[in-house]
Amino acid sequence: MLVKKCIKLFIIVFGINSLVYAQTGKNKSANIAVDFSKSIESMKPLWAWFGYDEPNYTYMKDGKKLLSEIAAASPVPVFVRAHSLLVTGDGVAALKWGSTNAYTEDANGNPIYNWSIIDSIFDTYIKRGMKPLAQIGFMPEALSSKPVPYKHNWKPGDKYSDIFTGWAYPPKDYNKWAELIYQWVKHSVERYGKEEVESWYWELWNEPDSPYWRGTQQEFFKLYDYSADAVKRALPTAKIGGTDITGGAMKFQDAFIRHCLFEPNYATGKIGAPLDILLFHAKGSPKLENGRVVMGIRSQLRNIKDNLKVIAAYPELKHLPIVIGESDPEGCAACGMATDPQNAYRNGTMYSSYTAASFARKYELARLLKSNLIGAVTWAFEFENQPWFYGFRDLATNGVDKPVLNVFRMFGMMTGDLVKVESNRMYVLDSILSTGIRGVQTDIGALASKGNKSAAVMVWNYHDADEKGSAEEVNIQLNGLPLKAIEIKHYRIDDLHSNSYEVWKKMGSPVNPTAMQIRQLEKAGQLAMLGKPSMLKPENGTANLKILLPRQGVSLLYLSFK
Repeated sequence: MLVKKCIKLFIIVFGINSLVYAQTGKNKSANIAVDFSKSIESMKPLWAWFGYDEPNYTYMKDGKKLLSEIAAASPVPVFVRAHSLLVTGDGVAALKWGSTNAYTEDANGNPIYNWSIIDSIFDTYIKRGMKPLAQIGFMPEALSSKPVPYKHNWKPGDKYSDIFTGWAYPPKDYNKWAELIYQWVKHSVERYGKEEVESWYWELWNEPDSPYWRGTQQEFFKLYDYSADAVKRALPTAKIGGTDITGGAMKFQDAFIRHCLFEPNYATGKIGAPLDILLFHAKGSPKLENGRVVMGIRSQLRNIKDNLKVIAAYPELKHLPIVIGESDPEGCAACGMATDPQNAYRNGTMYSSYTAASFARKYELARLLKSNLIGAVTWAFEFENQPWFYGFRDLATNGVDKPVLNVFRMFGMMTGDLVKVESNRMYVLDSILSTGIRGVQTDIGALASKGNKSAAVMVWNYHDADEKGSAEEVNIQLNGLPLKAIEIKHYRIDDLHSNSYEVWKKMGSPVNPTAMQIRQLEKAGQLAMLGKPSMLKPENGTANLKILLPRQGVSLLYLSFK
């Protein structure tokens, strides 16, 4: 009798489908309802932000090609952040290393400014309609308080700590440092124009709570005060902020905010420092378990929530733009799967489905905490002249796009407002923050948008465990459609579509593909349509669709209103 009462209660609260799922352990059929008449908010292009460690790749052959593709995928200007823009050196790229030689000194200690390499980097962005998220760092050799050793020779498999050399230390002269920043911003205005530079963001350093900064917390605040004052002296309307801390450094971020709002300024002696943007990092934590990769989406989303809560505690910052300065499945882009097997997810559809599922939750977290989140930097680019599909966290390999880049192409087709979506197979946010996406069933969810003449629905089938699975039927009800004929295109990322990696493997994983093979791989790396465009005829503003979506697959249904 007690069992029957419990079963009856379960049916009332969760529905009969949930009861079947609970009893059998089998997946519930996936049902998604989209209502285009119910706007949630303007769809900010959170995804249109990218970054990388090695700035000298920017103007190299494959770097230029990839930046052109990223820019072409976006209906808005893409922001780009790169490390090491002030590092001393010959401009030759290496893993986890870059240099511009912007600042040196003569024999008498007088500054010598050389903007040629920085110009070649920023010119590449500007020519493609992109915007620098200009990182002020790292320390030039002539200014470092501990310059020796300076250049490192790190390679995958070495201790990560080997990269932290003389560029990570505070300046020996804060006034010379400030003058360097002033001259850089002044030069940028002269080269690109005041209006253009006003549209950029400037930010100081990277992860100052970590060995990236070999000074104290207060020394970093001092560096910020001098840097921000120099930026504003060169261009009062320029926008600058910080701190790009690691995901768990909320105490550091809180102290930085308090310093900027309430404490004496090291450079001016006044109370407070300019603060036009706040940044922090958020990373997942994949692990190798019983020979398979298990992702850590929970860690990344908790980083985001924890940092947004710190910022939300200050009413003075209610409308301040917030950017996740690095937002990724884990921490080291240059650590390939040969030396770090937990990174084996990067070449295929695991990375693309993770990206779709995680970005949807970024929008949700921003709404939950009423945060002005405007961007989430994907710290992935390309590694010039490296082995094919080596397992770096990159968007392309040797000029061939990986599946993950096609998710961003899908995002670029989503404009207007985010609209209401419901899915009986989409994990609730609290559950993900608690345990991740690790239950019996996969996460089949959707994100939908509607503009003036188009609408789009992104659907993914994701699970933290890196396994392939058979396709599942997804029933999609589209409500609030215009009362007219609608063209629909179905784009897909899976093993058979938009996937250069699977094609490369079928070729026998060639170490040196032929010219013909490279052309085939380039074609396979583009976003592919599933079938041909078709016409949709809603009845009373509603249409029903069924698709088959494999595990780790991502679909975009793109609707054009005639």
